[in-house]
Amino acid sequence: MNFQQYDSEKKQRIVQELVPGKQITLAHIIANPDGELYEKLGLDPKVELNRAAIGIMTVTPAETAIIMADIAIKSSGVDLGFVDRFSGSLIVTGTVSQVEASTTAILEYTENKLGYEVCSITRT
Repeated sequence: MNFQQYDSEKKQRIVQELVPGKQITLAHIIANPDGELYEKLGLDPKVELNRAAIGIMTVTPAETAIIMADIAIKSSGVDLGFVDRFSGSLIVTGTVSQVEASTTAILEYTENKLGYEVCSITRT
């Protein structure tokens, strides 16, 4: 980000730049998250907490999140927690094995079929 100052008002302006490319920049699995995390993400812990895992991914171009959501559901039966075609964010919930299977399927498809650069899966 670039920070510039207006001379007349001494206010900062933030200019956000998007770098074109086809890449998955984050693929993270949270095993056994606390119920508070579900709530802060806007998920229902009563429904989701017994599933035991959250998967988080980000992608550019952002519209690819729609394709990723479709692959996630079809590959392992995860539930969609959140998908945003404007920011390229995807959150899925399920068992650890379901979330891992969906994340792996997404990375394989985007790399091998769509030609994307992909990151490795991280876990906590």
